[in-house]
Amino acid sequence: ADSLDKEYEGELTVPEVKTVIDDLAAFHVPVIIFSGGDPLLRDDIFEFAKYAGAKGIRCALSTNGVLIDKDIAKAIKDAGFAYVGVSIDGIGEFNNRFRGMIGVYSKALGGIRNCRDAGVRTGLRLTLSKRTLPQLPAIFDLAEKEDIPRIYISHLVYSGRGRRITKDDLTHKETREAVGFIFKKAIEFYEKGIEKDILTGNNDADGVYLYLKVKQEDPDKAERIYKLLKMRSGNSSGTAIGCIDNIGNVHADQFWSHYSFGNVKERPFSEIWLDTRDPIMRRLKNKKESVMGRCSRCAYLEICGGNYRVRAEAVYGNVWAEDPACYLTDEEIIIERQAIGNR
Repeated sequence: ADSLDKEYEGELTVPEVKTVIDDLAAFHVPVIIFSGGDPLLRDDIFEFAKYAGAKGIRCALSTNGVLIDKDIAKAIKDAGFAYVGVSIDGIGEFNNRFRGMIGVYSKALGGIRNCRDAGVRTGLRLTLSKRTLPQLPAIFDLAEKEDIPRIYISHLVYSGRGRRITKDDLTHKETREAVGFIFKKAIEFYEKGIEKDILTGNNDADGVYLYLKVKQEDPDKAERIYKLLKMRSGNSSGTAIGCIDNIGNVHADQFWSHYSFGNVKERPFSEIWLDTRDPIMRRLKNKKESVMGRCSRCAYLEICGGNYRVRAEAVYGNVWAEDPACYLTDEEIIIERQAIGNR
């Protein structure tokens, strides 16, 4: 769900949201992430979480953390939210400048602390870009110092008319170095006995990179990693992940706002999601047969799933072109093709 600090014509009403939740529960959707904007700007967000929880759906919250004082943290806990992710783009004044708001860093950090004190599992999120990359080491230091249990590092995703932000994306060399640093910190925390969930997201090449890196040192462990990655099957836009925006439009994920498959006011989400008459929805259900370029020839397609189609569309004007953010070399993605095919 999306939310910004203003009223939108046609925004889903409370009864409409509950009808959607009923449908999602019947469709066996396990998790709802309330996002935005900042979903805490909607006073009824806690009512929705309680309602979904009663239907057996686990709820999470994605926010900038600014509004989470002690009372809001308690309300989050009482509503049954299982997790709260807080976006922090860097440390101190950098984050304030990046967000264009005075004092936003201290408020976001306060929100994390308030959630932690209220017994709500929380984590911080950073999106990698040219500007935020230098902040990466400090983010890990902050998570260690503040005992934040989860660190989520997102790659930059550009879509639709968002091609203009491609200049903010990292080079392939910078991306490799950043991912290498993240893996190094994960090992360092493990060896120090520091328990943290460290995740990267929005670039499924990371799984292949991890597999290849571990394979050099521990082939048996690498094989276990491969099997887990294969079970997940890579990018799940339009299959295991979907997005319903604030006015009810259904998208393949949160980055597909420029393309809608239908509206939940007119048809249930479950019906829209299974309707493969839409050519993009049909091909998203079987991306591996549709991707082109390097993706189509990649030996690791079964564990990457073709990565993000919206980035391909933004750069090449073709949804099914190769993902320009894949930083793996040609030598890496064709290695041992036959052996991999026999798994």
